Amino acid sequence: MKDYLIDTHAHIDMLEEPVSKVLQDMAELGVKKAVIPSVEFQYFDKILEIAKSNENLFAMLGIYPSEAKTYNQEVEDRIIKEAENIVAIGEIGLDYYWDTSFKDLQQEVFIKQIKLANKLGLPIAVHNRDAHKDTYDILKEHNSDSKILFHCFSGSVEFMRECVKEGWYIALGGVVTFKNAVKMKDVAREVPLDRLVLETDSPYLTPVPFRGKPNKPAYVTYVADEIANLRNMPIDELVDITTCNAERFFGI
Repeated sequence: MKDYLIDTHAHIDMLEEPVSKVLQDMAELGVKKAVIPSVEFQYFDKILEIAKSNENLFAMLGIYPSEAKTYNQEVEDRIIKEAENIVAIGEIGLDYYWDTSFKDLQQEVFIKQIKLANKLGLPIAVHNRDAHKDTYDILKEHNSDSKILFHCFSGSVEFMRECVKEGWYIALGGVVTFKNAVKMKDVAREVPLDRLVLETDSPYLTPVPFRGKPNKPAYVTYVADEIANLRNMPIDELVDITTCNAERFFGI
Protein backbone atom coordinates (compact mmCIF):
# COMPACT_ATOMS: atom_id res chain seq x y z
CA MET A 1 0.00 0.00 0.00
CA LYS A 2 1.46 3.35 -1.07
CA ASP A 3 1.13 6.04 1.58
CA TYR A 4 2.41 8.97 -0.49
CA LEU A 5 1.30 11.01 -3.49
CA ILE A 6 3.06 11.89 -6.74
CA ASP A 7 2.64 15.15 -8.62
CA THR A 8 3.08 14.05 -12.23
CA HIS A 9 3.37 17.58 -13.66
CA ALA A 10 4.93 20.45 -11.71
CA HIS A 11 6.91 23.35 -13.19
CA ILE A 12 9.22 23.54 -10.19
CA ASP A 13 11.67 25.54 -12.27
CA MET A 14 9.07 28.35 -12.41
CA LEU A 15 8.40 28.52 -8.67
CA GLU A 16 9.80 31.42 -6.66
CA GLU A 17 10.45 29.26 -3.61
CA PRO A 18 13.74 27.37 -3.30
CA VAL A 19 13.59 23.66 -4.08
CA SER A 20 14.31 22.83 -0.44
CA LYS A 21 11.13 24.65 0.61
CA VAL A 22 9.12 22.96 -2.16
CA LEU A 23 10.28 19.55 -0.92
CA GLN A 24 9.57 20.47 2.71
CA ASP A 25 6.00 21.47 1.85
CA MET A 26 5.54 18.29 -0.16
CA ALA A 27 6.68 16.13 2.74
CA GLU A 28 4.33 17.87 5.17
CA LEU A 29 1.32 17.03 2.98
CA GLY A 30 2.33 13.49 2.05
CA VAL A 31 3.66 14.19 -1.43
CA LYS A 32 6.91 12.32 -2.06
CA LYS A 33 7.71 12.63 -5.77
CA ALA A 34 7.26 15.17 -8.55
CA VAL A 35 7.90 15.17 -12.29
CA ILE A 36 9.11 18.41 -13.89
CA PRO A 37 8.13 19.11 -17.52
CA SER A 38 9.95 21.48 -19.84
CA VAL A 39 8.49 24.13 -22.09
CA GLU A 40 11.45 25.83 -23.76
CA PHE A 41 14.95 24.76 -24.68
CA GLN A 42 16.52 27.54 -22.61
CA TYR A 43 15.23 25.93 -19.40
CA PHE A 44 16.49 22.40 -20.07
CA ASP A 45 19.62 22.91 -17.95
CA LYS A 46 17.72 24.28 -14.97
CA ILE A 47 15.18 21.44 -15.03
CA LEU A 48 17.88 18.79 -15.27
CA GLU A 49 19.81 20.44 -12.43
CA ILE A 50 16.74 20.45 -10.17
CA ALA A 51 15.96 16.83 -10.95
CA LYS A 52 19.52 15.77 -10.22
CA SER A 53 19.43 17.56 -6.86
CA ASN A 54 17.00 15.10 -5.27
CA GLU A 55 16.20 11.44 -5.87
CA ASN A 56 12.46 12.12 -5.75
CA LEU A 57 12.41 14.75 -8.49
CA PHE A 58 12.35 13.70 -12.14
CA ALA A 59 12.77 15.59 -15.42
CA MET A 60 10.96 15.55 -18.73
CA LEU A 61 12.28 17.31 -21.81
CA GLY A 62 10.29 18.57 -24.77
CA ILE A 63 9.13 21.68 -26.60
CA TYR A 64 5.72 23.17 -25.80
CA PRO A 65 3.32 23.75 -28.73
CA SER A 66 3.54 27.54 -28.61
CA GLU A 67 7.33 27.25 -28.88
CA ALA A 68 7.21 25.02 -31.96
CA LYS A 69 9.17 27.57 -33.97
CA THR A 70 12.19 26.98 -31.74
CA TYR A 71 12.40 23.23 -32.33
CA ASN A 72 15.52 22.34 -34.29
CA GLN A 73 18.28 19.76 -34.53
CA GLU A 74 20.13 21.24 -31.55
CA VAL A 75 17.07 20.67 -29.36
CA GLU A 76 16.63 17.13 -30.60
CA ASP A 77 20.30 16.30 -30.12
CA ARG A 78 20.18 17.58 -26.55
CA ILE A 79 17.14 15.45 -25.71
CA ILE A 80 18.90 12.40 -27.14
CA LYS A 81 22.01 13.19 -25.10
CA GLU A 82 19.98 13.47 -21.89
CA ALA A 83 17.74 10.45 -22.54
CA GLU A 84 19.12 8.54 -19.55
CA ASN A 85 18.43 11.51 -17.27
CA ILE A 86 14.76 11.98 -18.11
CA VAL A 87 11.62 9.93 -17.56
CA ALA A 88 9.51 11.19 -20.49
CA ILE A 89 9.24 13.53 -23.45
CA GLY A 90 7.02 16.43 -22.44
CA GLU A 91 5.21 18.51 -22.41
CA ILE A 92 4.49 18.31 -26.10
CA GLY A 93 1.32 18.49 -28.17
CA LEU A 94 -1.09 20.99 -29.68
CA ASP A 95 -2.58 24.24 -28.39
CA TYR A 96 -5.14 26.06 -30.51
CA TYR A 97 -6.39 28.31 -27.71
CA TRP A 98 -4.01 31.25 -28.07
CA ASP A 99 -2.84 31.19 -31.66
CA THR A 100 -3.98 29.08 -34.58
CA SER A 101 -1.79 30.77 -37.16
CA PHE A 102 0.82 27.99 -37.14
CA LYS A 103 -1.21 24.82 -36.65
CA ASP A 104 0.76 23.02 -39.33
CA LEU A 105 4.06 23.73 -37.62
CA GLN A 106 2.69 22.66 -34.23
CA GLN A 107 1.57 19.39 -35.75
CA GLU A 108 4.90 18.85 -37.51
CA VAL A 109 6.88 19.40 -34.31
CA PHE A 110 4.48 17.24 -32.30
CA ILE A 111 5.00 14.38 -34.76
CA LYS A 112 8.78 14.80 -34.66
CA GLN A 113 8.79 14.59 -30.86
CA ILE A 114 6.46 11.57 -30.84
CA LYS A 115 8.87 9.78 -33.16
CA LEU A 116 11.78 10.83 -30.96
CA ALA A 117 10.06 9.40 -27.88
CA ASN A 118 9.43 6.17 -29.77
CA LYS A 119 13.08 6.01 -30.79
CA LEU A 120 14.26 6.59 -27.21
CA GLY A 121 11.68 4.27 -25.65
CA LEU A 122 10.27 7.05 -23.48
CA PRO A 123 6.68 7.90 -22.46
CA ILE A 124 4.99 11.08 -23.69
CA ALA A 125 3.26 13.77 -21.63
CA VAL A 126 0.74 15.45 -23.94
CA HIS A 127 -0.46 19.05 -23.83
CA ASN A 128 -3.82 19.31 -25.59
CA ARG A 129 -5.87 22.49 -25.52
CA ASP A 130 -8.78 23.02 -27.90
CA ALA A 131 -7.21 20.46 -30.23
CA HIS A 132 -8.78 17.16 -29.19
CA LYS A 133 -9.37 15.63 -32.62
CA ASP A 134 -6.02 16.57 -34.13
CA THR A 135 -4.15 15.43 -31.01
CA TYR A 136 -5.95 12.10 -31.00
CA ASP A 137 -5.52 11.53 -34.73
CA ILE A 138 -1.81 12.35 -34.70
CA LEU A 139 -1.15 10.05 -31.75
CA LYS A 140 -3.10 7.23 -33.41
CA GLU A 141 -1.19 7.61 -36.67
CA HIS A 142 2.33 8.35 -35.50
CA ASN A 143 2.86 6.85 -32.04
CA SER A 144 4.12 3.30 -32.13
CA ASP A 145 4.80 2.09 -28.61
CA SER A 146 5.35 5.04 -26.25
CA LYS A 147 3.00 5.26 -23.28
CA ILE A 148 0.76 8.33 -23.47
CA LEU A 149 -0.40 10.63 -20.67
CA PHE A 150 -2.84 13.48 -21.26
CA HIS A 151 -1.57 16.18 -18.91
CA CYS A 152 -4.22 18.50 -17.44
CA PHE A 153 -6.99 16.63 -19.25
CA SER A 154 -9.65 19.04 -20.51
CA GLY A 155 -11.87 16.89 -22.70
CA SER A 156 -15.31 15.43 -22.19
CA VAL A 157 -16.18 12.09 -20.62
CA GLU A 158 -16.70 10.75 -24.13
CA PHE A 159 -13.25 11.89 -25.28
CA MET A 160 -11.71 10.46 -22.11
CA ARG A 161 -13.27 7.10 -22.91
CA GLU A 162 -11.81 7.16 -26.41
CA CYS A 163 -8.37 7.89 -24.99
CA VAL A 164 -8.63 5.17 -22.37
CA LYS A 165 -9.62 2.68 -25.09
CA GLU A 166 -6.17 3.31 -26.56
CA GLY A 167 -4.55 2.55 -23.20
CA TRP A 168 -3.66 6.21 -22.60
CA TYR A 169 -3.49 7.75 -19.14
CA ILE A 170 -5.48 10.73 -17.84
CA ALA A 171 -4.00 13.32 -15.47
CA LEU A 172 -6.32 15.52 -13.43
CA GLY A 173 -5.30 18.58 -11.44
CA GLY A 174 -6.61 21.56 -9.56
CA VAL A 175 -9.40 22.34 -12.02
CA VAL A 176 -11.37 19.40 -10.63
CA THR A 177 -11.74 21.33 -7.35
CA PHE A 178 -13.31 24.38 -9.03
CA LYS A 179 -16.99 24.80 -8.20
CA ASN A 180 -18.12 25.25 -11.80
CA ALA A 181 -15.83 22.61 -13.37
CA VAL A 182 -18.74 20.26 -14.04
CA LYS A 183 -17.11 18.52 -16.99
CA MET A 184 -13.90 17.75 -15.10
CA LYS A 185 -15.83 16.48 -12.09
CA ASP A 186 -17.72 14.13 -14.40
CA VAL A 187 -14.43 12.90 -15.87
CA ALA A 188 -13.04 12.37 -12.36
CA ARG A 189 -16.04 10.21 -11.48
CA GLU A 190 -15.91 8.14 -14.67
CA VAL A 191 -12.24 7.66 -15.58
CA PRO A 192 -11.06 4.09 -14.94
CA LEU A 193 -8.88 4.12 -11.86
CA ASP A 194 -6.11 2.15 -13.56
CA ARG A 195 -5.62 5.05 -16.01
CA LEU A 196 -5.75 7.96 -13.55
CA VAL A 197 -2.82 10.02 -12.24
CA LEU A 198 -2.72 13.32 -10.36
CA GLU A 199 -0.92 16.60 -10.97
CA THR A 200 -0.83 20.28 -10.06
CA ASP A 201 0.68 22.02 -13.11
CA SER A 202 2.36 24.29 -10.56
CA PRO A 203 2.48 27.28 -10.44
CA TYR A 204 -0.77 27.33 -12.44
CA LEU A 205 -4.35 26.11 -11.82
CA THR A 206 -4.16 26.28 -8.04
CA PRO A 207 -6.83 24.14 -6.37
CA VAL A 208 -9.43 25.27 -3.87
CA PRO A 209 -8.87 26.51 -1.15
CA PHE A 210 -5.80 28.35 -2.49
CA ARG A 211 -7.16 29.77 -5.76
CA GLY A 212 -5.55 33.09 -6.59
CA LYS A 213 -2.21 32.06 -5.12
CA PRO A 214 0.69 30.28 -6.84
CA ASN A 215 0.23 26.53 -7.04
CA LYS A 216 2.80 24.11 -5.60
CA PRO A 217 3.36 20.33 -5.77
CA ALA A 218 2.21 19.88 -2.17
CA TYR A 219 -1.29 20.90 -3.22
CA VAL A 220 -1.81 17.72 -5.22
CA THR A 221 -3.20 16.37 -1.95
CA TYR A 222 -6.25 18.62 -2.43
CA VAL A 223 -6.77 17.16 -5.89
CA ALA A 224 -6.68 13.68 -4.40
CA ASP A 225 -9.16 14.64 -1.68
CA GLU A 226 -11.63 16.08 -4.19
CA ILE A 227 -11.51 13.07 -6.51
CA ALA A 228 -11.89 10.64 -3.62
CA ASN A 229 -14.96 12.60 -2.47
CA LEU A 230 -16.41 12.67 -5.99
CA ARG A 231 -15.97 8.91 -6.30
CA ASN A 232 -17.10 8.22 -2.75
CA MET A 233 -14.02 6.13 -2.07
CA PRO A 234 -11.41 6.07 0.72
CA ILE A 235 -8.62 8.58 0.15
CA ASP A 236 -6.01 5.95 1.05
CA GLU A 237 -7.23 3.75 -1.79
CA LEU A 238 -7.09 6.60 -4.31
CA VAL A 239 -3.58 7.54 -3.18
CA ASP A 240 -2.38 3.95 -3.54
CA ILE A 241 -3.86 3.50 -7.01
CA THR A 242 -2.76 6.81 -8.52
CA THR A 243 0.73 6.56 -7.06
CA CYS A 244 1.19 3.07 -8.45
CA ASN A 245 -0.09 4.27 -11.83
CA ALA A 246 2.38 7.17 -11.88
CA GLU A 247 5.31 4.99 -10.88
CA ARG A 248 4.40 2.46 -13.54
CA PHE A 249 3.96 5.09 -16.27
CA PHE A 250 7.21 6.97 -15.62
CA GLY A 251 9.25 4.05 -14.33
CA ILE A 252 9.97 5.90 -11.08
